[in-house]
Amino acid sequence: MSENIFSIKMNKTLDRRFIWRLGLLVFAMALSLMLLGEAALAQSLKPSLSTPPPGLENLVARVMKTFEVPGLSLAIVKDGQVILAKGYGVKKLGEPAPVNAQTLFGIASNSKLFTAIALGMLVDEGKIRWDDPVVNHMPDFQMYDPVVSREIMVKDLLCHRSGLGLGAGDLMLWPASDLNRKEILRRLRYIRPSSSFRTRYAYSNIMFVVAGELLERVSGLRWEDYVREKIQKRVGMNYSNTSCALVAQEENKAWPHVPLEGQVVPVKNLYLTENVNPAGGINSCAEDMAKWMLVLLDKGKLPDGSRLVSERTFDEITSIVTPVPISRPAPELSPLAMNFNGYGLGIRIRDYRRHKVLTHTGGLEGYVSQVWLMPEIGLGITILTNQESTNAFYALNNQIVDYYLKVPDFDWVEAYKKVSDRNLRRSKERLDKIYASQKKNTQPSLPLGDYAGLYRDDWYGEIEVRYENGQLTMQFKHSPELYGRLEHWHYDTFVARWFERELRAEAFVTFHLDHKGAVSKIKMMPFSPDVDFSYDFQDLLLKPVKENLN
Repeated sequence: MSENIFSIKMNKTLDRRFIWRLGLLVFAMALSLMLLGEAALAQSLKPSLSTPPPGLENLVARVMKTFEVPGLSLAIVKDGQVILAKGYGVKKLGEPAPVNAQTLFGIASNSKLFTAIALGMLVDEGKIRWDDPVVNHMPDFQMYDPVVSREIMVKDLLCHRSGLGLGAGDLMLWPASDLNRKEILRRLRYIRPSSSFRTRYAYSNIMFVVAGELLERVSGLRWEDYVREKIQKRVGMNYSNTSCALVAQEENKAWPHVPLEGQVVPVKNLYLTENVNPAGGINSCAEDMAKWMLVLLDKGKLPDGSRLVSERTFDEITSIVTPVPISRPAPELSPLAMNFNGYGLGIRIRDYRRHKVLTHTGGLEGYVSQVWLMPEIGLGITILTNQESTNAFYALNNQIVDYYLKVPDFDWVEAYKKVSDRNLRRSKERLDKIYASQKKNTQPSLPLGDYAGLYRDDWYGEIEVRYENGQLTMQFKHSPELYGRLEHWHYDTFVARWFERELRAEAFVTFHLDHKGAVSKIKMMPFSPDVDFSYDFQDLLLKPVKENLN
């Protein structure tokens, strides 16, 4: 074969290979474009997880209607972005002013993490250590047990394991009292523990009040000023403040509401004293809480690259310190079953559908709220409401979380409605049993005037029983709202019916007589299990301080 013929054949072969390869390339490009087009179409049809859940507006409206919530503020952050910060409903029933993203709500115990972060900042500065005995920084700090006084550490103030009972000492905080934090600190030594130190979890507001006082002693700044200047302003929480007492002065505020005698009504009085602030005094809004959640999900890192606290300190704050018993959820709420549950420093740590959650709830008169953080998927949700329905924020929160977790549909609104209805029935049944237990046709041992007098509890202080217009009344000296009539129940037990009905905190008042037939002490207890735990009447031991007045 000649060289020319060979070349011609080779060229023809190369041409055919080139054409074949070119065809393959064109086909591949066409196929890729088709697949990309299908993917783009599919993406356009599928909601993005960086957007609010579809149908969110209808969901919020359904939640608010089902659980009778006048106003609600919602913030969602995801993967470092604010997905939503918005208000719904009205600030106050009977008035048209709408809730917006800057409307302030009392976030109550969601303030506790701010206190923990503030102390964490002092840890990073080397001014305190988590394991420092509190008395190293506050020599006047004293618990009922001298051993506990000596051993209790800074972090013990923040994790509900001090040995105090549930809500012990809260009557010094609310309803609003005239006792300041320094006086509360002094009176702490008279509150008897309900368990051994560090042996069990019992929620304690009073220890966070002590933590606020510790912050002031070490930093030289009042808790309110420290948190505002060194945390809120740096985070960019431009609308928030740090005191319950300030909310009444704000124009753009959600008015608190309570369920009272079968209907939801606005409360009459917004005023609270500053003593509660380190445990529950912050007022905030959706826009500011979104910024706060972004910082928390980035382990304390601020938008400018600086940090509130070091990553190590943040991890200490958000690690379980006190285990919390796991209870089985109601049958309707089976997806809530947990594998672990505990409390860190100002924050609860649990799991939801096998994902780690950092969370806290908050409740003041007329306000409830929840903050929910899922670091593994970069999700944060804050729900603030101006009505005391925790079922509302639970249902809304879980419905939103399920969307981002891409789990099968579950109707949380319907589930919580069933639980709520059952709880209402049980409350009525319990109340019926209480009234059925009353011993009929009994009389007090003494003439009513003989019960009158001044009585004192070691940690709370004085209350006065007066005989007025043929009936007994009771007045807590440090709490103006705790004033009401004593209605005879049976024998030497009366029921305190507070004139301020919004308190919903009626209490049994039992007079104990000595061998001479004179009152030797008064014991109290909540009238029903539905009374908020912060009305810790059962912790009082009231003794007469002078001759009873006729």
